[in-house]
Formats: sequence, structure tokens, C-alpha cells
Amino acid sequence: MKDLRAVLDQRRRDGLYRSRRIADSPQLPERRLDGGGCLSFCSNDYLGLAAHPQVGAALQRGADHWGTGSGAAHLLAGHTAAHHALEEELADFVGAPRALLFSTGYMANLGVMAALLGRGDRLFQDRLNHASLLDGARISGARLIRYAHRDPGDLERRLDEAPAGERLIASDGVFSMDGDVAPVAGLQALAQRHAAWLLVDDAHGLGVLGPGGRGSLAQAGIAPAGGLVLMGTLGKGLGTFGAFVAGGEDLIETLIQQARSYVYTTAPPAALAEATRAALRLCREEGWRRDKLQALVGRFRTGAAQLGLPLMESDTPIQPLLIGDTRAATRLSAALERAGILVPAIRPPTVPEGAARLRISFSAAHDEAQVDRLLDALGSALEG
Repeated sequence: MKDLRAVLDQRRRDGLYRSRRIADSPQLPERRLDGGGCLSFCSNDYLGLAAHPQVGAALQRGADHWGTGSGAAHLLAGHTAAHHALEEELADFVGAPRALLFSTGYMANLGVMAALLGRGDRLFQDRLNHASLLDGARISGARLIRYAHRDPGDLERRLDEAPAGERLIASDGVFSMDGDVAPVAGLQALAQRHAAWLLVDDAHGLGVLGPGGRGSLAQAGIAPAGGLVLMGTLGKGLGTFGAFVAGGEDLIETLIQQARSYVYTTAPPAALAEATRAALRLCREEGWRRDKLQALVGRFRTGAAQLGLPLMESDTPIQPLLIGDTRAATRLSAALERAGILVPAIRPPTVPEGAARLRISFSAAHDEAQVDRLLDALGSALEG
């Protein structure tokens, strides 16, 4: 039997031990965590909708009408008119023929890959893809082939070398730890040329990028249909919880029949679907949220350049400050926390060895004074 205590102690010595914090305030920039106040720059609530009163009111109305639980899987008795309306509205939002709700983005990625691929098939993935995409490869049984980050040329070479058979290319739309955007137009061209599926996980692009916040595919002028599969999450830009897959009619019907992570799990509460419908309306109607978000990111990057901070290349709300050494990143995070600012250190295995960083993320709920406070604290911490 493995000595779990010894493994945990080693993680502490290596600076890799993770601890949960207990919040007793809503998801806002100014929060109370573990009994103390802090200014948070680690949320994925990019549009500032997670604590929006209209979204909360929709959730309450939904609970009054539908109750608190769906009671069954979608294919039994759990699929309500609220779920169905949300699917139709999400499909319309991203310009797809249909959309299908999943409980989480993780489950959506697993479900798509296992439904479309099997043993003997080939799955091509960007080396910096999210863990759920990598785990989807294991679940599917397909052979995993990883190509260089954001490098369509390397992907094309690997596609050319692979034997004939079913193929799927998978990539994050926005890479969650680097904040950069996948070359989705180039990936789509390769997918079409090689008769491969293309799955884009746009968890961090939906609501933020592209016309109307429709994501990284819309930014590239592409709609999910045919062999193009979009996975989007609802718990980041839209501020609620869950995920969806969008694509063609036959794809969605195949997932309903064969995606085990859809078939064999209880449907999310209908009240949550009502809350997400309200959040989606706000996302579509209040474009100022994206404008403000980009202005805050620009202000931060300008100030960071003046301080000589080693920011990575990113125009998204994810702004990684590359430190390299794990312990140094942990020390800088701790120094910021002493100044009342929460920016956790991201360490291996989430990022590669030698690539530890602070992952600073912005929300439309932040203001300019808070961005300046972060810059001042970073400057002081690095001087110290």
C-alpha cells in the first residue's frame, strides 16, 4: 500500500502542495477568504456575471418553478423546457445548428472524444491542451499524437505521417495558462484537408473574444458545423455552471446516443439553466463589459511594461507573469497576499517544469484603481 502521508509531505517540500480557501462572500473582486479581506485576480468570471443580480433573480425564479434538482438524466425525466430553450439559445449565439448541454466542460470533452473515436483511431492535440482534452484521449482509446504549441506546420507533418483512419484534432481556443489563442483557421483548414474532426475547447474564449463575445471561432470567422465541434463552458464568461457542445445535427444526435458522460449522469438543475439564459442575454446585450475588460488588460500591460515585468504574450484576460522557479513563484504569490492581493502561483504539473508563474486574470467587475493597486503591489514585492 502506498504511503500517502509520505507523498503529501514530499509535495509540501517541493512547493507543490495545494490548499483550498474558504470564501464567505460572493464572487467579486473584493472578497473575504479564510476570514480576511483580499483583492482577487484569480477568477475566471471574465464578464463579472457570477454575482449579477439579474442572474441570481433568474436562478431564484427557476427554483420556485422547477425546484432545486432535475431528478434524472436528460434521457429519462430530467430534460426540461428550460434546458431545451438554453440549448437553442446557445446554438443561435455561436451560430451552430444545434447545441447539447453537459454538466461540466471536463465531461463534455470526454464525451465527445469517446463518442467519435476508438482504438486504432488518431487524436492530434496541442502540447499545452487542458487536462480534460488529454484525459479524453485516454478514455477514447485512440492513439494520442501531440504537436508543437500553436504550430499548424508541425501538425500537418504529423497528419501526413499518420496512417489512414478516423482522426480528430483537438485544441484549446484560449490556452488557460498562457492566455494565447489557437490558430483555429489554420487548424480548420488542416482538418478539412485531412478529413479530420476539429474540436475546439473555447472555455476561456466564450463571452470574451470575437463579435458579440461568441468566442475564438467567431473571431476567426468560423461557425461550428460539419466536422467542426465547439465546446464551451458556462462557468467562466457566463458566470454560472456547466458546459455545452455545439455543432451539426448528426453530431449532436450521436452525442445524445453515445456520449457516456451525457447519457449516464443527472441533468443539471433547470433553475441553473434559467440563470444561464439570463447571463447569456446580458452577454449579448452589454458589450461594454468586453470593452471594459480589454481596457483593463491594456492598462495592466502598459503598467507591467513600465515595471519591466516578464509578462507572456496575451491579449486575453489571462495575463501570466512568468517566474520559472516554483519556489520563487510561491514566494511572490505569498508577498502579494500579505499586501492583500490574491494571485495564486501556478506550478507543475499544471505547467511544465521551469515554467511556474502567477496567473493574473481580469474581470469586467474590476476597476482601474484595483489594477493600479495590483501593479503597485507587484512592484513592491519584486523590489523586496
